[in-house]
Amino acid sequence: MTSQSSMRASRLHVASAFDEVNRLFLERGWSDGLPIVPPTEERVAAMVDAVGLPPEEVLGIMPPGEGVVTVEKVAANAVMAGAMPQHMPVVLAAVRAALTPDYNVGGVAATTAGAAPLMVVNGPIAGQLGVNGDTSCFGSGYQANAVLGRSLALVVRNLGGARPGEMEKSTQAQPAKYTFCTAENESQSPWDPFHTERGFLDQDSTVTLAAVRAFHQITETTVETGEEVLQTVADSMKVLGVVSYYIQGRDCQVLLVLCPEHAQEIAAAGYSKQDIREYLYERCRLPKGGLLGRSHYGERTWPDWIENAPDDYLVPMTARPEDILIVVAGGAGRHSSWMPVWSATRAVTERVH
Repeated sequence: MTSQSSMRASRLHVASAFDEVNRLFLERGWSDGLPIVPPTEERVAAMVDAVGLPPEEVLGIMPPGEGVVTVEKVAANAVMAGAMPQHMPVVLAAVRAALTPDYNVGGVAATTAGAAPLMVVNGPIAGQLGVNGDTSCFGSGYQANAVLGRSLALVVRNLGGARPGEMEKSTQAQPAKYTFCTAENESQSPWDPFHTERGFLDQDSTVTLAAVRAFHQITETTVETGEEVLQTVADSMKVLGVVSYYIQGRDCQVLLVLCPEHAQEIAAAGYSKQDIREYLYERCRLPKGGLLGRSHYGERTWPDWIENAPDDYLVPMTARPEDILIVVAGGAGRHSSWMPVWSATRAVTERVH
């Protein structure tokens, strides 16, 4: 039987502080290449104290390297990422989400597709921590966004063993591998918050993880009605080479992030989120004949209703409308985005305790 004391993180004594720690961590593959904050015992203890849990408490085993994930080890990686004690509850919720079978962290970390976790924070905690969901919500300059996403990335790297060239096999990867985190812009959304759609209360604070393949911007600054905006959204999602058109059998998902202006225009035209999902499900389609022998055809998981259809059948992007996830985020300007979710994962939402 493993003793509780053996679950404590190992200690490393370094003669000098910042420069030597960064050099050593980079040499050993513990860093993502950016400078890290030395995870001293004092800093790590403060992070653990912020959640009131035993440092040796085991949260799970993280693939692909099957590392043991403890509260203390998560705290150490969060310190390295620049997180502060107040960020730790959100980091823990994100790690718990990553450890669920639905999220499939080992597959996400190891796939050649370069999937990266997008964290969407909802509820009061977003405002308390200053997680930005307004202008430049996916950009730089906001501490909470940067350190929350980076904390999870370092946990997956160091506890899951997902290091490039080893178990991390991304063909090209993407900048989101460093950090990718936003809040939903709940105050400017015309609909109920994203987390309430996923079974949580409005006053709950949550973190949703979605392992996205890429970021595609949708610019629509010309048309004036919500339905016309939706037409542009649908047309922008009909692209040969997007794997989603081949993997309906895996219940793949798509994430649509509407800017507040687009969301308000669409809502003013009478569309609910479910209406949007059904609209896009019917219109985000490509002819089967154009998909044959192209893109991800050899790895397709088409159900019989697609496999046996004629070449002129229009293949939907997802197996059902409910697999289209909708979040409102961003600031002024009529620019939205959509992101295909990797083929062997599902978005997971965890409550922040």
